[in-house]
Amino acid sequence: MSDFNIHILGCGSALPTKRRAPSAQVVDSRGKLYMIDCGENTQARLREARLGFSRLTHVFISHLHGDHCFGLPGLLSTLGLLGRVGDLVVHGPRGIEEFLEPFFRLFFKGMTYEVRIETVDPRERALVMEDHSTRVWSLPLKHRVPCCGYLFEEKPGEAHIIREMIDFYHVPVKRIAEIKRGADFVTPEGVVVPNARLTRPADPPRRYAYCSDTAYAPAIIPWIEGVDLLYHEATFAEEDAARARETFHSTAREAAMIARDAGVKRLLIGHYSARYEDVTRLLDEARTIFPETYLSDEGMVEKL
Repeated sequence: MSDFNIHILGCGSALPTKRRAPSAQVVDSRGKLYMIDCGENTQARLREARLGFSRLTHVFISHLHGDHCFGLPGLLSTLGLLGRVGDLVVHGPRGIEEFLEPFFRLFFKGMTYEVRIETVDPRERALVMEDHSTRVWSLPLKHRVPCCGYLFEEKPGEAHIIREMIDFYHVPVKRIAEIKRGADFVTPEGVVVPNARLTRPADPPRRYAYCSDTAYAPAIIPWIEGVDLLYHEATFAEEDAARARETFHSTAREAAMIARDAGVKRLLIGHYSARYEDVTRLLDEARTIFPETYLSDEGMVEKL
């Protein structure tokens, strides 16, 4: 099975601290890198993770709060300094063009590559990107400004060849590709060998949902049902639930309720408020609702 890894580059909230950088992640799937949010210090974290800048193809911005996008202009500039030539696509809610326009006008003249901006409507679930291996959907969230999460899902793969059966029936190499796609094999004598005898089922497609920032929003549950991994913000502990409601953020307990009701396999919480030096209290609160909860941390890699 090919790699499908989530790299956590930043998992803090609005105030950067010595320990935690603002939001930024990278999905590494089948040789391509997809960035989700780009807070300050993302470039440095990207280098620490040893992820090649040249493999980055798309950036998905959830909303226009600084802790989710202030690192983007610097990243775009660095890609130009590195001599990038391939297009980079930036996805984000309306206003992303206005945010970047002064940088293009003042600093990005003579760029070696093109930045394409594709606006996302954060009010609806929609397919916002598709390539040969991956689909990305927007997920409407509930925040103080228009905000969306993103669902990454692999496209179904091909069946696995059973080598012993291929050799037994002397299947020509030129027929392998069509058999992987579901074709039966007909021997020179006219005997039909069913595809199920020649192959094992393809690996189930993996799915990853990113939901930050948002108040408790049960409406997203049908869209993330059964995902392999859910990243959900858990900015506040339960004792600060009033502050969570005031700022349209979630508590760790609320994040766990979403994970439980959506039947996800694992929950990763993050976007911690800077007020908490020790975030294990958030983990404990979440695990009372959903035991398969884990803390995100800078530099960690979650393998799906």
